[in-house]
Amino acid sequence: MAILDRFHKYGSPPQFYATAKTLAPWFGWIGALLFAAGLAGGLALAPPDYQQGEAFRIIYVHVPAAWMSLFVYVTMAGAGVVGLVWKMKVADAVARASAPLGAAFTFLALATGSLWGRPMWGAWWVWGDARLLSELVLFFLYAGYMAVQAAVEDRRAAARAGAVVAIVGLVNIPIIHYSVEWWTTLHQGPSVTRFDAPAIHWSMLAPLLVMTLAYMCYFAAVMLVRSRVELLELERRSAWAREVAGR
Repeated sequence: MAILDRFHKYGSPPQFYATAKTLAPWFGWIGALLFAAGLAGGLALAPPDYQQGEAFRIIYVHVPAAWMSLFVYVTMAGAGVVGLVWKMKVADAVARASAPLGAAFTFLALATGSLWGRPMWGAWWVWGDARLLSELVLFFLYAGYMAVQAAVEDRRAAARAGAVVAIVGLVNIPIIHYSVEWWTTLHQGPSVTRFDAPAIHWSMLAPLLVMTLAYMCYFAAVMLVRSRVELLELERRSAWAREVAGR
């Protein structure tokens, strides 16, 4: 019961609004420091790859963006489920705030993957690659979610419709993750998430993990700021929202 009470407490729009206001700057500053450390480690301290040379350094932008494109979608879909089942406005706000960020991460992953693919594969894009295609589908899922949100005027109805779109799209997440194992693709197999040991030297792996944490902090900071705006719009007729907006 204590867990449920805490869940409902922080699921209260005024409480979440105040908590997000406190946490967002912390995530922002921590993310900025991690970005600086990750870029320094990845671009200057990590040794060049024995096969790809200096070109491999694009992974410090590409790989965290690809990971975040999946993480944000699962977050968005999870928030959609909570909003759909428990009718929590905070969850609806989080889902709506997450979508543009997830779309941006996905676009960044696709763009940097193309920049890396041109010298490595000899082509900007390969339609037969399952990882590329499934990641592109993910971008369209984000776009579809945002289109639904924009098309439906009633925000609660839009949240319900968006949640259904997000939940259906979850089937694409394991396809993206396991595409390099299920099909023959140009992408290499797992190198960080192997069960035995990462197939990447620690001097290269450490900056990659730092950059991933930086991306996560950035997402948390911006999502919280956007969620506060979404909550004010959802609760614009409530006394607490009018009080905040009148300050």
